[in-house]
Amino acid sequence: MDEESRDDTGVRPMREVALKIKHVGQPETAASERYPDVTMRSVSSMTGRERERKRIVEVTGDPEDVTGFIAEYAAGDPVITAEPITPIGEPTVFVAVTIEVPAWDSITELFAELGLHYRMGTVITGGYERWTLYLDHDDDLGAVIDAIEARGNEVELVRQLEMHEVDHAPRFETAGVLHDLTPRQREALAAAIGAGYYGHQKDAGVEDVAAELGVSTTTAWEHLARAEGKVMSDLGEFLGRDGDGRDADEERSA
Repeated sequence: MDEESRDDTGVRPMREVALKIKHVGQPETAASERYPDVTMRSVSSMTGRERERKRIVEVTGDPEDVTGFIAEYAAGDPVITAEPITPIGEPTVFVAVTIEVPAWDSITELFAELGLHYRMGTVITGGYERWTLYLDHDDDLGAVIDAIEARGNEVELVRQLEMHEVDHAPRFETAGVLHDLTPRQREALAAAIGAGYYGHQKDAGVEDVAAELGVSTTTAWEHLARAEGKVMSDLGEFLGRDGDGRDADEERSA
């Protein structure tokens, strides 16, 4: 690396950029727009050759919506197959997907063509894919967005931070949690917090949250239960790490 690419401290300056991309014309976007409370997440790397690529995705939400989402996604081009590998009728279903490459507008391959670093494992909810990029100081973010939009996609800039501004200490990643929650789950949590459902005195019950959302008590409880499960899962991972960011088991074996 040449000296011009480093700052005064000898560090290579980079930016972390978060984007929301509406992958226009692609089946995951159509399914996500029809079922906005469902979240689809890539949980494996993409494999395959030439004409076909394969991956495994996780689809989470109301069981009926999850079933409808998978059916809608499987019927769209360029999906060849979308086969559940865990039981349908559950809030979370894992699906093995095969995609026809020539008809597929791959965001990851576009990033590769542009020579960009990006975080693996996109999350799709509410019609948008969420991506995190790592750009060098001389990478033109405007040109990156133009390249994505040139394929007919819509792009929203969520945040842009210099890497030295990113908190790398082990912490509860609230932004990641929010990406995992569906819009309805976020709304339910916000309503519960605003009503005092989680307060010391617990000034509100689930029926108050239901009234705020305009849904039944059972539906409100289901949204809160799923949201709380996702939040507590991430919190559990955070609490399982020590002060220097390593797992406790790693520390003991070091």
